[in-house]
Amino acid sequence: MRMLLVEDEKKVSDLVARALRAERYAVDVAADGQAGWDMAEAYDYDLIILDLMLPGLPGEELLKRIRRKSQQVPILVLTARDATEAKVANFEAGADDYLTKPFAFAELVMRVKALLRRGPVARASVLKVADLEVDRFTQQVRRAGRRIELTPKEYALLEYLAASPGRVFSRTMIIEHVWDQSFEGLTNIVDVYVRHLRAKIDDPFAVKLIRTVRGVGYGLATEQNS
Repeated sequence: MRMLLVEDEKKVSDLVARALRAERYAVDVAADGQAGWDMAEAYDYDLIILDLMLPGLPGEELLKRIRRKSQQVPILVLTARDATEAKVANFEAGADDYLTKPFAFAELVMRVKALLRRGPVARASVLKVADLEVDRFTQQVRRAGRRIELTPKEYALLEYLAASPGRVFSRTMIIEHVWDQSFEGLTNIVDVYVRHLRAKIDDPFAVKLIRTVRGVGYGLATEQNS
């Protein structure tokens, strides 16, 4: 899953991003409101964490813009303002949850997981493609009932493909969603990780799920094809 963190305090931003990446989430970071809006407009994120005290474009305005763009993406607001009136105003503007600074990073991670679990997008907690199962919250993967151990990036790649079975994703799309930074000119890294995934997900089994479409990219078959 890919998240956007909009936070101008670098120390806080670095710690939050590190805590989320330790949970195997891909995290993009913006240090001001306008940069946050540019990124939110360009990408479809699974969740957005938004500080309200931002330079440039105010956090309240950014919240409203993001919500006008998408009614679905969960938004967690971070702020030092704990007055009830402020909380109500931001919930009415489109926030899904509210965390007052200072906060414990364990609580932040817990709230992130709770938002992802409940939606508002209708998300199945377990993605199923043929006999493959990907649990998005325990991050466990099984095929034909057999547990498969993956590295964080292997898991992130598989989850991305399994969320839209039958769809073919270009290498650039995969890079932008799974990795935290641009790998312009290095999209062959996707080929490397697909080979790693095939060795674990497909090679031990008679039927193959990972599809390669020449000149286009990769996807997961909706049915088991030998």
